[in-house]
Amino acid sequence: MTQTIAPRVRPLVLLFLALAAALLTGLAGAAPASAHAALIGSSPSQGVVVDKAPDQVTLTFSEKIAFSDGAFRVLDPKGKRVDTGKAAEISGTTYGVPLHSGLPDGTFTVAYQVVSADSHPVAGAFTFSVGAPSVTSVSVSDQSAGGGVVGALYGFGRYVSYAGFIVMVGGAAFVLACWQRGAGVRALQRLVAAGWLAMTAATLALLLMRGSYTGSGKVADIFDLSLLADVLQTKTGAALVSRLLLLAAGALFIAVLFGAYARPDEDDEAEDAGLGEDDRTEEEEAEEAAYRATARRDLTFGLAIGGGVVAIGLAATWALAEHASTGLQAGIAMPVDVIHLVAVALWLGGLSALLVALFRAPADAPIEGSAVRRFSRLAFGSVLALVATGIYQSWRQVGSWSALTGTSYGQLLLVKIGLVVVLVGLAYISRRWTAQLPETAEAVETEATEDTEHESADAEKEPVAAGAVAGGDTKRAAQLARQRAAVDTARVKRLRDADPLRTGLRRSVLAEAGVAVVLLAVTTVLTSTEPGRTEEEAKAATAASASSSAADSGAGTGALTLDMPFDTGGQDGKGLARIDINPARVGGNVMHVYVERPNGRAFDVPEVKVAFTLTAKKIGPLTVNPDHVATGHWTANAVQIPMTGTWKIAVTVRTSDIDQVTVTKNAQIG
Repeated sequence: MTQTIAPRVRPLVLLFLALAAALLTGLAGAAPASAHAALIGSSPSQGVVVDKAPDQVTLTFSEKIAFSDGAFRVLDPKGKRVDTGKAAEISGTTYGVPLHSGLPDGTFTVAYQVVSADSHPVAGAFTFSVGAPSVTSVSVSDQSAGGGVVGALYGFGRYVSYAGFIVMVGGAAFVLACWQRGAGVRALQRLVAAGWLAMTAATLALLLMRGSYTGSGKVADIFDLSLLADVLQTKTGAALVSRLLLLAAGALFIAVLFGAYARPDEDDEAEDAGLGEDDRTEEEEAEEAAYRATARRDLTFGLAIGGGVVAIGLAATWALAEHASTGLQAGIAMPVDVIHLVAVALWLGGLSALLVALFRAPADAPIEGSAVRRFSRLAFGSVLALVATGIYQSWRQVGSWSALTGTSYGQLLLVKIGLVVVLVGLAYISRRWTAQLPETAEAVETEATEDTEHESADAEKEPVAAGAVAGGDTKRAAQLARQRAAVDTARVKRLRDADPLRTGLRRSVLAEAGVAVVLLAVTTVLTSTEPGRTEEEAKAATAASASSSAADSGAGTGALTLDMPFDTGGQDGKGLARIDINPARVGGNVMHVYVERPNGRAFDVPEVKVAFTLTAKKIGPLTVNPDHVATGHWTANAVQIPMTGTWKIAVTVRTSDIDQVTVTKNAQIG
């Protein structure tokens, strides 16, 4: 028994393991999601010390955002809110929140949590001071927006929705365009139906989780109907509802595809029996056959048009709400994104359908070589479309060679490109096996039948069966007939499976499917990662804003800002140390040190030290231990620089008990 089941189960087990690995990859990258709208400026600026409390705080982002009540919070040193809570758009991508009057001196914290134009949550915080910096009791959580349990569940839902779309659209297209006889194969019916169910369930789950995902991140808030009502008024909520409506149309399409379209012969036989086949002339039969062929073509054409409209509409629900809908050339990017998604579905979804057909098609009706070759041509066209649209999307989202290797988005894109190259290589191997398959299913059946004809003839002469019939034991005879039919079917399947051509094709297609599952996981993470172009532009704007604000706070006395990337080598060891020295002259100076992750979010480390050395005069190192005042923010108010010159500024960052690094830069002071 084990030997019979193992060959069927082993490929599915391997595919399941690949799926599990891909899901773990996707979840690891999906929590938390990277911000796509970056804070590029504010007034007051980050870390600045102002003489008088401002009337409002303004924040400028790299793109438009959506916000709700409480999206912007300003907290005094004791953690009490001092804003009115009535945030508003001032102009373009600048937003402001008024402050109460009579604010005390000290360090204030500005925290924000909004949603970027491409649907991803964005959160962060920074500080400014009135009069002089002070210790603050405010502790802003280091967890990014979209993280935690809800973030992981939301990322899983996105993966399942993509997978369901690919399997449903690609499987249906495989049946219509490559193997119409497969509409009656139960395993293919279950595959496409499973894709529809997965996508529908995932879309409903995403709709419910959306409010918590972009807000509190609490599991209990998933079932808060007031949040759901707010979500329905957003662009993403409208896209998810539209997806559900299109899935309803998709259910009707699937019902027809695997219903009337899958049983034309049975319907024709029933009609012939009602009319009386013997009463018709040959001409009438020919006309009837031509009519049926025309009706079949019309139904195929209608299903292709209807299914195409549903597939394009479903792909558009992503294009209209995510990366393609914002940024450079959005009017071109959205239709290109639709083409990209549909091409992915035709290729990878068709591949999953081919895998099922090769392993689970009935033994007496195997998939023929002509059908596999038709899919090979369809897959080749899909790959060409993917290459063309992928090049455009890469240029639009990455923008430069430095972003391709220096940003998370660019690095993930390189991984995706590598997986696609591997997948194309495996497809080439599959294509070679395909070229040697018999052209028709009848050829496969004839070959298997010829090999087993002699054994079947001997089985029909079994004395037990003959005695049973002669003795009138019809029940026993029927049982033996069923057993003989099962044995014959198993023999045909065994001989067909022993065919080295089909065995080789199955292995190569199974390997393709495993790589495709991992590719889908990487793609899912990529869609929730900040585009490289946006990340680099935001960093440049932030650096310019910080330099400008430092100069403003120094009243034209020459404030100094230095950015020093570091890597301690341990976990969470990479980041950026930004040091602001004001007024950067001989005598007393105010120094601020900010520590950020590679994505620009402030985070705390156990220790930060700064040392100044004037090598030309052999002065130093003068060590300064700044005080920690807020998340990722340290300050020292009386940094004495004894003379002018080119000073070597060394910043030591310790991220754990054993992971530490010192980075240096030279700067003119005085």
